Amino acid sequence: MKTPLQAPFLFPIILSTGALLFLCAPPLCAAGGPELSPLAKIHDHELTQLEHDLVPLAEAMPADKYDFAPTAGEFTGVRTFSQQLSHVAVNIYSASAAVLEEKLPPELGSGEYGPATLKTKDDLVAYLKGAIAYAHKATAKLTAENLNDQVQVWWGKAPRLFVADVAIWHSYDHYGQMVEYVRMNGIIPPASRPKK
Repeated sequence: MKTPLQAPFLFPIILSTGALLFLCAPPLCAAGGPELSPLAKIHDHELTQLEHDLVPLAEAMPADKYDFAPTAGEFTGVRTFSQQLSHVAVNIYSASAAVLEEKLPPELGSGEYGPATLKTKDDLVAYLKGAIAYAHKATAKLTAENLNDQVQVWWGKAPRLFVADVAIWHSYDHYGQMVEYVRMNGIIPPASRPKK
């Protein structure tokens, strides 16, 4: 006589247990904190892509060209490269603070170009990296349950996911402009260089 734990019942139980362990183990073994929600994973991937495009571009522009702004054509009053970069970082900080429902961080400074202490290329690149790190923190808070929650932003209230997306699409708008600035100075943007 067969008991329930003998063949042919034993194999499906072992297989099911193994599958369950396989599916449940990654969150238990993950380093660096709690598992991101599926929504946060997607958004974090997009943010990481922005980081891998924008930071190397900021690093590629020579320090003595950070005050460059186009002059040939209709460019009166446009931002310099450094103003483009600091404006992007301020926007990332502001959007991330709204997503987290936190007060704007003190390092944000006032105005659209950040604190007056941003003087050098190194200052600006560090400021940008800080903004992106803060955005990763904000992204980790995104869930299917809170994506439509209204959060306070500088223009009023908006859904949390929309505000998180502003940090990405707005940055890419300025990234495109900064790519042109870099090319006007004879530099191939890192994202456009042949892969080795």
